[in-house]
Amino acid sequence: MTLFQRMASTRTVRFGVAASALLLWLAAPLAAQEKHLEILHGKLQAELERIVDEYEGVAGVHLVDLTSGDRFGVNDELLFPQASTIKVPMLLELFRRAESEPGLLRRRVDVTDEVRTGGSGVLRHLTDGGSSLSLEDHAIYMIVYSDNTSTNVLIDVLGMDAVNALSASLGAGRTRLARKMQRPEASVRGDENLSTPRDAALIMERIASCDLPMSKTGCARVREILEIYKGGPIRNPVPRQVPIAFKPGGITGVATVWGLVDVPDRPYVISVMSNYGGNGGAVVEAVSAVAYDYFSRLSGITLYGTRVNLEIKRRVQGSGR
Repeated sequence: MTLFQRMASTRTVRFGVAASALLLWLAAPLAAQEKHLEILHGKLQAELERIVDEYEGVAGVHLVDLTSGDRFGVNDELLFPQASTIKVPMLLELFRRAESEPGLLRRRVDVTDEVRTGGSGVLRHLTDGGSSLSLEDHAIYMIVYSDNTSTNVLIDVLGMDAVNALSASLGAGRTRLARKMQRPEASVRGDENLSTPRDAALIMERIASCDLPMSKTGCARVREILEIYKGGPIRNPVPRQVPIAFKPGGITGVATVWGLVDVPDRPYVISVMSNYGGNGGAVVEAVSAVAYDYFSRLSGITLYGTRVNLEIKRRVQGSGR
């Protein structure tokens, strides 16, 4: 080996050692902060377990940190009746189908005595044949006003099997649409609309990332409809300026919600379900409160857990400095 080759080899070794040392130095704060984050994770998990444990009925929860991928769950594999939250897969199936059926969203259905359904919503109060709505408008009534007439119209058009096939394709195979709205006799027979907190969270994750069998435009419209402002226990602890794409549900003894909360720099998914009576709405609100507190605490954080203006953070990260 020539002198030049020996010098080059020595420089390579030294550079490799220096690079390794630099990487270790950079990794040290990351490793140090993992303990801090583990403490925060543990606090949130403990709070969720406390809320579920103190509920007089049965409750389940699943949260997803869409930035880190961290998950938090309590009873999240249990099956719960869904009430109106089952309408989310229906909304997805409508917009999926519209991609291959031009004019589907504009197809109109008359609001008549034959199609009107009791329970929640406003269409049940309209006159026989006095109004006609497009399927897209029925979808808006279904999500924003939880209108059961609009829901049953869409079930007739889409078919239960198609809705369930879509849920399964999204990884939520235990989510099942089994009956129309306001069918207590079917519920007694066991024909219940069901899901798990984990399944619901998976579907909301797919909406968040637009990982759906439809165009980005269709996905954006789905999210836009879900984000139309409405009140409810999930919304109460979250400032109005923070968008939430969500659908709540409630029937006697049951309270549910599927949500996507767009906290700046720290969006998250939340699903809460309860049955066997009690104030399920209070459980939803309590979970929403601790979730928002946790994720808003992480919004704008730096490597060491300080908080900076989001514009500054984005600018620095964008420049790679």
